[in-house]
Amino acid sequence: MSKQEIETAIPHRAPMLLLDEIVERDESSIVCKKTFSDQEFFVQGHFPDQPIVPGVIQCECCLQAGAVLLERFMSGSPDLLPVATRLDAVKFKRIVRPGDTIEIKVTLNEQVSNAYFLTGKVMLDGKLATRLDFACSVTPISNPPSKTGDA
Repeated sequence: MSKQEIETAIPHRAPMLLLDEIVERDESSIVCKKTFSDQEFFVQGHFPDQPIVPGVIQCECCLQAGAVLLERFMSGSPDLLPVATRLDAVKFKRIVRPGDTIEIKVTLNEQVSNAYFLTGKVMLDGKLATRLDFACSVTPISNPPSKTGDA
């Protein structure tokens, strides 16, 4: 799946679009890749002279992959958005550095109404770097407040 197709599936854009490609996808799972650069804004001060990719960014990679996976539940509606509602059992096992390419694997475990329960894994060189369980809901986007000056 190309970058353009990813951008069609989810609303994220640079510098917060954290998926480079979709390797495979079926009804209940997705595999993505991301290569981190030393120019990424989140490694600039994390940490000076020894940059590492923050754990929250690794979690966000899983959330974005999950959002692409859930695209089919949004029925092509631009008024629906997958929103993270919970992260559980987050474990960091390996350090991810600029220059590393990670594989992001997300599996849909269960759906209850508009809530989706997923498991994400970040793999580095075939070994587990990060694991988390998370939930998302597909939620209508509320209209932003009017800028007409009405109070």
